[in-house]
Amino acid sequence: MTQSHIVEEPGAGRLEVFPLDTAEDFLHGLLTDVFENHWDEIVFGPLVQGAVFEIHAPNAPTGIRTLDGYLTVNFGAWHFHLCIGEHKGSSKSPTPPDVAAHRRCSRAEMLRVLNSDGSPRSWQMRFLNGHDEQMMTVFFPNPFITKEEKVLKTPDWSRLAMWDKFRRTYLGLEPDPLDRTCERFLCGGH
Repeated sequence: MTQSHIVEEPGAGRLEVFPLDTAEDFLHGLLTDVFENHWDEIVFGPLVQGAVFEIHAPNAPTGIRTLDGYLTVNFGAWHFHLCIGEHKGSSKSPTPPDVAAHRRCSRAEMLRVLNSDGSPRSWQMRFLNGHDEQMMTVFFPNPFITKEEKVLKTPDWSRLAMWDKFRRTYLGLEPDPLDRTCERFLCGGH
């Protein structure tokens, strides 16, 4: 069972963080599960200070593979790469160890963004590189936002099914009643 911890992050607020394993085989399985089985439920992309890319996958991936430490998720018309394992480069152009360590995912976590009263308002999974720079965020379905990104007046708690499944599968945690305590969508946690 995974223990969480609370952090305050400038620009993000109060987060409850659940660390995940960063071994290549674990991350490959986790991300394959996300994109093969839940591609039509999630929003994903980089989330950094000043920019959020909220990408909806157009279809199920046409392929997921790993080469030289990079996971590639291909959607046909476009794809992305995420360094999750040992990255060496080629024999003609080897990657320096410090650059490889910078590129590789060194921190992965599921998290809940908390309101000032402690109730969760957003459920996410993020991946950070060796310099603690965010590589990608996966936004789990939110009970206050429809698939079409309309804000609901009444929460649809069934939209936490993926979060609950991932808590159970990847953290060894059962669903938490705290996830169903927010009374209305509060942007910014006020």
